[in-house]
Formats: sequence, structure tokens, C-alpha cells
Amino acid sequence: MTVDDGIEDEHWQDKLDALNAQVTKQGAHVRQLKKDGAPSDAIAEAVAALQELKISAETLHKEYSKEETFNRKAFDDLILRKMFVVPAFEIHGGVKGLYDLGPPACALKAAMIDIWRKHFVLNESMLEMECTCLTPEAVLKTSGHVDRFTDLMVKDPENGQCFRADKLLEDAIDNLLDENPTMPTAEKEDHLRIQRQADAYSPEELDEMLIKYDCKAPSGQAYSKSFPFNLMFRTSIGPEGTSVGYLRPETAQGLFVNFKRLLDANAQKMPFAAAQIGLGFRNEIAPRSGLLRVREFCMGEIEHFVNPKDKSHTNFSSVADKKLVLFGATDQLTSGKTKNTSVGEAVRAGLINNETLAYFMARTQLFMERIGMDPTRCRFRQHLKTEMAHYAADCWDLEIQTSYGWVECVGHADRACYDLEVHAKQTNTPMLATLKLDKPQEIEIAKLKFNRKALGQAFKQDQRTVSGALEALAEDWEDFAPIAEGLEKNGKVTVDGFEVTSEMLTYTKNKKMVHEIKFTPSVIEPSFGIGRILYSLLEHSFYQRDFDEQRCVMMFKPEVAPQKCAVLPISSCPELNEVVDAIAADLMDSDLSTRVDKSSAALGRRYARSDEVGVPFAVTVDFETLVDGSVTVRERDSTVQVRLHKEEVAPLVFAFVHKKMSWEQAMHKYPVVTVDDGDEKTSDAAASTSNGKATVVVNTGRARFSRPAAKIQ
Repeated sequence: MTVDDGIEDEHWQDKLDALNAQVTKQGAHVRQLKKDGAPSDAIAEAVAALQELKISAETLHKEYSKEETFNRKAFDDLILRKMFVVPAFEIHGGVKGLYDLGPPACALKAAMIDIWRKHFVLNESMLEMECTCLTPEAVLKTSGHVDRFTDLMVKDPENGQCFRADKLLEDAIDNLLDENPTMPTAEKEDHLRIQRQADAYSPEELDEMLIKYDCKAPSGQAYSKSFPFNLMFRTSIGPEGTSVGYLRPETAQGLFVNFKRLLDANAQKMPFAAAQIGLGFRNEIAPRSGLLRVREFCMGEIEHFVNPKDKSHTNFSSVADKKLVLFGATDQLTSGKTKNTSVGEAVRAGLINNETLAYFMARTQLFMERIGMDPTRCRFRQHLKTEMAHYAADCWDLEIQTSYGWVECVGHADRACYDLEVHAKQTNTPMLATLKLDKPQEIEIAKLKFNRKALGQAFKQDQRTVSGALEALAEDWEDFAPIAEGLEKNGKVTVDGFEVTSEMLTYTKNKKMVHEIKFTPSVIEPSFGIGRILYSLLEHSFYQRDFDEQRCVMMFKPEVAPQKCAVLPISSCPELNEVVDAIAADLMDSDLSTRVDKSSAALGRRYARSDEVGVPFAVTVDFETLVDGSVTVRERDSTVQVRLHKEEVAPLVFAFVHKKMSWEQAMHKYPVVTVDDGDEKTSDAAASTSNGKATVVVNTGRARFSRPAAKIQ
């Protein structure tokens, strides 16, 4: 497939959307082939078609896109120079996938988490926990994590160094092609076909390929046999070394295993939500893209427990009109276009499975807007059937557009009853909630009579497990009906991995009056990647002044800004410094983090330093302050300044941070001034605001005075 030569500019986006839809559809086809164990040739052919589609889409985007290029060099320089994020253990050479947050990013993350708690935990009356990062193997074996997150690895026999096997094969083929630029096209395609399916090979097939391409370990010897490598960090608990544990790959399991206690803490009321913020760990083979793929990461997870037969939400009406950019599974495979629709309409149309899932999606969007994320670069993408777990009812990822493309930052999953059921089964602990009925209700049940002798002979010590599972299903005929059908048709049925035959039990369909109904709750799970959100916010907040590309700015909202205000003396004389210290103390007494810069640099340069770390307001103490006690307050993005008494500074900045007053309101309340700081090119906004009250502060060799900004007619 190639890009049409005569494509019209106004239609290029439609063409690109259609190509992206084909890429998604073909990608789903490739995943299904691998899942079904299709022949290697079929997988290779499908992968080749996928790569061709991706190249066509990329070519079209590069040719017609008019998007502004993100200045990554300037951004990366600022992030490192201002110590937002730095490589961990840098003086020792560093370790891939490990980063340290410097003072600005540490404060930014703390502010984000504080807003997250207020927005979700406090607003929704959630039960917050802090569970241990160290998790016993039995827990993660039950959840399925011990058997997941595996990649095939090989070792250098001499020193034991490990490598990801499929990447070694891919690199070997790249080297072969680079060393033989005149290789015939057909032969080259054969090598590329093998490279494209490297991650689909079995251990035996991969071993054969490594030998075929003469892949040698750094020691010069042949690599060991391929073996699965689990991405969890394994350790031992206790000095004996016999109890295996892992650093948790997610925070959710701690909440699931505490469900019964959480339900008691909530006075047995359903539905309810539990939340946790903490670290997760994943031993990534090839960490990349900075904070987007790391080995240690902060997560914020919510587990909302709800009746599987009633997934409505009492507060849904408060967000029903909130519009989201939705990229449904059908649209991904057909038009390739997103839809801007309200969550209420999406639920009514069946696009989003239920109200509770839609509610949290809307609340997540509101959270992103609150911390300062660009809403035009946020979308919700629905999982395709080939991506979704077999037990999940519906899944949507909040994706944020960055210079790396669309990045998954928050997952929203209706996980059904899976998590509680697997832990209940493994531990023989009922994970049940109770629905109290206003009036007694007649339900259909199965009345069972067991042949204990047959059960004992077949299952021995497991007979109680089998009978218990059958009795649990018998509480509701709707659950037991598939068992009855299987016994009638086939004379046998499988229950929790045990084969039960018709001679082991008899049953009758009965009716029963009940005053309450017990059920295993479903779980709606929003899972936030705090590190990815932090990185996306850094990108969305970064810009360069129009008049000077060297002047970089982080336009953090006051509520999340690492420091809320800077206090600067126009001169380093003791009298001014005394006032600076007093204003800074007032600000910090109001719990407003403050930056004081008494250096000898030009005032404009000191403004620029504050802009680079996202300080939204700057107070300048000048010689007029010593006369009448007034100071100027500068707003970062417009560079407009107002003049007010120094005693009003702390209450004003507090009002800005807590959204009690906007900058526009402040410009109408206080006189707007333009200060010649000797370096900064100030905004023209001062001359056109405040109904003509603007003044200009002029410095001369003999004095400093104010005059009207506009000529008096």
C-alpha cells in the first residue's frame, strides 16, 4: 500500500484515520494468530502486512501533518538542568529504568497526589489503605502474576549475564543486513520475515534461530537454552530463604485480599470503593522512553465493589453531560475516528458498558483537567476483544498524547467477579456481600443430594471442595442451570477443575423465600500510572516564549505548581531584604511554598529562573515599597503585574492557589503596572486592561516614579 500521489490536503486526516483503523485491525489479527498458535508462515505474512500499513500511515502523517514540532532538546535540557528528573545513581554509571525525582518534580508529584486524594478518596468517601510492597508467592500465584509477565531469556554460560532472546535475534539480523547492503531482495525479505516474528517463537524455535545466525555471548561461547523470565522482582522472606516473595507488580491485590475487613469497616454497605497509592515494581528487560517505562513506579488504584447485577452509580447524573473523546473498538477497526460524546449518551448507546465505569472515566477526565493536562490531547480508547482479559466486561484506557505518541496513563476496567472469586477459591474464604431486600423475594434454587461414597472415591480429600462449590452454585438456579444441563446431556460436567458425574448427586428445582441475597461483588478498577501522568503533565506544561526561544516556561496551574510564589528584591540592600523575608514568612505561614531569590542577577533573569520551574506568581519588592509598603505581583504566563500593599500578598496568592480568585479579577481590583526590569520583554496586556488604570513604573538615574501607560488627551 502506498500513499496516494494526488491526495487533497483537506482530506489527508480522513485518509490517515482510515489507515490507522487498518493498522489496528491487522494488529488484532496478528495477536489472534499468535494466541491461536497459527503456523509461522501465516504469522509472518500477517506481520509483514501490518508493517506495510504502519509505514504507509507514518509516511502520510509526515507528509501532510502541520503539527508543531515538540522541542525535545530544549525540554530535556530543562528537565535535567532544573533537576525535575535525573538518572538514579548517576555518578556510578546509572541503571536503566531507574530515575530520581528532584525537588521540583517531587513537589509536583506530591501536589498531584494530594489533589488525587481530594478528588477521589475524600469526595467519594473511599476507604484508603497502605498495603505492603512485599507480597507472598501464594497471593500472586492465585492472581496469575507468577505465570505472567514472562519473556524468553538466555544466559552467557561463562558469567551468567542474561539477555532477552528475541531481541538478540532481532539485533543479529539487523547487523547481518547492515554488513551486506548488496544482499538480494528475496534473501533480505526472508531474514526480515524471521525478525518480525521473533517474539512469537517457542523456546526451541528461538534456540534454533540463535544458532542459525551464529549469535554468541560476550564471552564468545554459545548462549544457554532459552528459558522464561518473570518480570516480577523475586526475593525471599525471612532468614531461612524458604518463603518466596515478590515486590508487587501492582497495588490491587492488597485491597482484594482485605475485602472482608473493608466490607466490615464500611458497615457491610454496598457498593463501596477502596483506594491505595504506592509503588509497583517490574523488572523490565529493556526500559525506555524515560518515565514511561521504568522498573519502579508509583500507582494510584481504586477498587469499586459493586453488585454485578446493578452497576448503576448514585452520582452518575452529576457527570452524565460531561463530554469525552471516545475511541471505541468498532471505530478503531473501521473509520479510525474518535467520537466526542457525553458519558450519559455513551452508556445509553451501549458504547460504555455501565454507569459506574462511565462515572469513573468522567471523573478521571475532570482530574486531568484540574491538574492542568491539555484536554485536547486526552482520549479514552476501548480495548479490542483480542486485548481484553477473558473475564473482563469492558476496558477503557485514558491515553495522553505526548511526543512519544499516545501513552496509556489510566486504565478503567470492569474486572467482573474474577479477582475475589480466585482468592476465595484458593483460600476457602467466602468473599461475599449481602443485599438486604425490602420485601421477601421468591427465588429458584437447586436442592442437592450427594452420593458421598461416590464423591469420596473420586475426589478423596477434595470431596468437600467439590461439594462446597456445587452448593454455592445451587443457591441460585441461574448459576446451577449450566451444571444441570451438562449432567443431563453428557452425564458429566467440570466444576472448578473437577469432573462431576451424574451418579455423584441428584437435584431438584425448588423455590425459596429469601430476605437477603448474597453475591460476589464485581470490581470496577481505575488504575493510575502516576509517573506517566507526571511526565505527560511536564510535556503539556512546557513552552517557549514567542519573543525568545531560550526563555522556557513551565505553565503549571497554581494548585499543582511546586512553588506557588517567588519573592524578589529589586536591589540587595538590607532594607529591601528585610521586607522580602517578612513577605516570604507570611506566605509560608499560609502553607504556600515560596522561592526567594536575592541574587545579583537582573530582575528579568530572576523572573526567567522562576518561570523555568513553573512558579506562577512573583512578588517584587522595590524602593517604592519602603515609601508606601506596596509591591508588585507578576503573573507568569502573561507577565502582567499589579501593584498592591505587601500585607495583601499572602491572602491574594492563597486565593489564587485555592481558586477563590482569578488573575483577571485581580487585574480589575488592583492597578496594572508595567515594570522595566532591564531584561524581560513585558506583555502588552498591561496597556489594555483595568479600564485605563494601567501605569508604567519608570527608573531614572535620580528617582523612580509612576506615570499613566497611555498619553492623556
